[in-house]
Amino acid sequence: MKKNKINFTFILISLILLINTSNTSAQNKSEILNFSLSGYLQNFETVWIQNNNGKWQTMNAINNRLDLKWYPTNSVTAHIGMRNIFNYGQLVADYYPYFADMAIRDKGFIDMTRSIVKDTSCFLYTNIDRAYFEFVKGNLEIKIGKQRINWGKNLVWTPNDIFNTFNYFDFDYIERPGCDAIKVQYYTGMTSSAQLAYKIDKDKKVTFAGMYSFNKWNYDFQFLGGIMEDDIAIGAGWAGQLFKAGFNGEATYFRDKENFADTTGIFVASIGLNYTFKNSIFIHGAFLYNSAGTTDSASMGTMMAMDMDISAKNFTRARYSTFAQISFPVSPLIKASLSGIFNPNDKSAFVGPSMDISLTDNIGFLITGQIFMGDDNTEFGDYGTLLFARLKWSF
Repeated sequence: MKKNKINFTFILISLILLINTSNTSAQNKSEILNFSLSGYLQNFETVWIQNNNGKWQTMNAINNRLDLKWYPTNSVTAHIGMRNIFNYGQLVADYYPYFADMAIRDKGFIDMTRSIVKDTSCFLYTNIDRAYFEFVKGNLEIKIGKQRINWGKNLVWTPNDIFNTFNYFDFDYIERPGCDAIKVQYYTGMTSSAQLAYKIDKDKKVTFAGMYSFNKWNYDFQFLGGIMEDDIAIGAGWAGQLFKAGFNGEATYFRDKENFADTTGIFVASIGLNYTFKNSIFIHGAFLYNSAGTTDSASMGTMMAMDMDISAKNFTRARYSTFAQISFPVSPLIKASLSGIFNPNDKSAFVGPSMDISLTDNIGFLITGQIFMGDDNTEFGDYGTLLFARLKWSF
């Protein structure tokens, strides 16, 4: 009960700040106090059409995000970012208490996710996914606290992202999860830097690695090495242009640190090409290889398995995966996109059509789908179809 009171107080304070920043006097105060507040409020509707019985199930989510930044000096920044999410509908009722319990799983060393209300048809929770201090002085940057450490070069699969791997299908969480970490970065030149990062998770497993990045031949290169939980990890990546197309790639080799001599390592690599035409049509293709993946059926179960804990080692159970995307502006205010993933071994596929409509400068409406196709027990054959609609106000 005490935790709930703390959460309600925190949300109340956040809402007061939101209301205050909507008028001129509050904006003047924020300039004096050197803080900024941003975020969004959205309504997110989900429809799940199951493959096995054709049943339609719905869930609605009201989601509020707040990002508060404070600049006490020219060298120091403090950032707190939080989400407050209220879910209700058939999916919540039919999968109670699975959905509610799954939502409050916090992977960080410090648990900053709390349940406020949990019932058979709805649940409300709050999650602080950014809480850090950043110190910048000359070429040195130090960041301590819950933060996102992004070492990936590609847009879909990022084997170099050993600290903060993200799930491509979780498209609505654009900020991506944070981790409890310390990161030190030193710029050794105009286009080169060295980074050292230390992360600890809820199971007290440590990821500790260093990375050096530089520019050569108009390409950004990076090399990394260290420990990712139970494995020694060594990787490299690049980003540049091949002719006039964007050309990105990254690869990481993992080997069990406790049984180094008795085990076979895992090699994960991805490569991507993208190109924007003069008429603003954007195309993107990518390929993923995982030496530990299967060439048989790569099923992970039903849609409920999509929230599994992925890492840079296991984006998918498949040995090979291919990705393609095309997006284009229908008008200055409407953008359409079509993406897909294909497993060449079990012949299952994902197709994701979407349309993003800008209603005003800070209000957007998105319609999108995730259509999964394939035989039973294939990678995408058991998920069914997901349809989404989102109305979002950003401030």
